[in-house]
Amino acid sequence: MQFGRTYEEFEVGATYKHWPGKTVTEYDDHLFCLLTMNHHPLHMDVNYAEKTTDFGKNVVVGNYIYSLLLGMSVPDISGKAIANLEIESLKHVAPTFHGDTIYGQTTVLDKWPSKSKNDRGIVYVETKGYKQDGTLVCVFRRKVMVPTETYIKERGGEQPGRPELTAPSEKTEK
Repeated sequence: MQFGRTYEEFEVGATYKHWPGKTVTEYDDHLFCLLTMNHHPLHMDVNYAEKTTDFGKNVVVGNYIYSLLLGMSVPDISGKAIANLEIESLKHVAPTFHGDTIYGQTTVLDKWPSKSKNDRGIVYVETKGYKQDGTLVCVFRRKVMVPTETYIKERGGEQPGRPELTAPSEKTEK
């Protein structure tokens, strides 16, 4: 399984469809709200949402949807990243509700070599998230610093910190 890409592997205009999708549960939404101390009743209080909002039900907190899409994109976009440099824009286009399934895709908008170090480059991407019915719910653009093939080779390959494992039958008794 590929996990991220080097600078050379990105092509401007390429679109990566992130798989699988994720069905958002009430638990997911409430846990994210609790972890981030977002106690807005729109997300946490069914009675409030039913009686006082235009939606008539709880809305999933938008930053969870953004975080979910960012995570979905890691194997395709930033799995080898040196750094996420900037989130240029973030738009919540439509609400997400408990039980909706989110799918994401990312398009490479541009790329350029780093000005300060020749063993890395910058990739500029746009990620879009959709509900199961095709409704666009979230769009964000970001710049990611990724390594070149030279960077990977000079540091010992794809997984330089991963220990070599031996099968139990290969171990010798002491």
